[in-house]
Amino acid sequence: MKDNKVKLLIIGILLCIIYWPTFLWMKERFEWAGSYYSHGFIVPFIVAFLVWKKKEVFIGSVKPADAGLTMLIISLFIHVISYAWKIYFISGFSMIFTLAGLIVYLFGFRALKELWFPLSFLIFMIPLPILVIDNVSFKLKIFVAQVATHIINLLGIQAERQGSEVILQNTSLMIGSPCSGLRSLISLTALGSLYAYLVNLTNTRKMILFISSIPLALLSNIIRVVLLLWVARGWGSEAATGWFHDFSGLLVFVFAFLGLKITDNILSWKTETQNT
Repeated sequence: MKDNKVKLLIIGILLCIIYWPTFLWMKERFEWAGSYYSHGFIVPFIVAFLVWKKKEVFIGSVKPADAGLTMLIISLFIHVISYAWKIYFISGFSMIFTLAGLIVYLFGFRALKELWFPLSFLIFMIPLPILVIDNVSFKLKIFVAQVATHIINLLGIQAERQGSEVILQNTSLMIGSPCSGLRSLISLTALGSLYAYLVNLTNTRKMILFISSIPLALLSNIIRVVLLLWVARGWGSEAATGWFHDFSGLLVFVFAFLGLKITDNILSWKTETQNT
């Protein structure tokens, strides 16, 4: 047992050395002003906790498989090519497959089956390419501006949209990239996947719960923008872009979490109804 711990420690150190440039790239993206991945710092700790909960797979009936060595070689080759071309996004994904290969090689496919979610959760700490971020963010903020303008008009407040700017009677509000909802979409999708994994539901209902986190994140952000427009109409754009802007950002997560909880309760109620 002690030899295994030493072996794992050495492997861990080697992996850190091999993927060090990728880790530095991730850290830089996490710390950017207005980063979409500031949550990335806590992902490894969540993964470590989830793996610890499954620690019995490392001390049970371990059946190492040589296929893991093939997986390991392929993923490390992809990493080397990605590093040479400075495509760190792909290198980040190769790290996940490297870990999967190591698990199979040292502990077998049963261990990989038990640890598939913690490994998959690492995806949420790998930043998307900037080009993809900019493209998706632009489309989202136009969509949010359209829907929010329609809703605010239904509420009796006259408004019209010009691009991503919503023009009210006494002021206007620009829907910038931070209000596009992409940041909350990424974070809340991570939260939704973790929530779905931990709740006591069937796999099908877990998938439904996870998928529901996407429209819930979008809806929560639209509600936020509508509130910003309402504040801007009543107290001016400075109030909307000041303290209330930051406060409403927290409300997005409150609304989305409540939505997940309600969805979970509905799915759990249906499960209980079918069992009685």
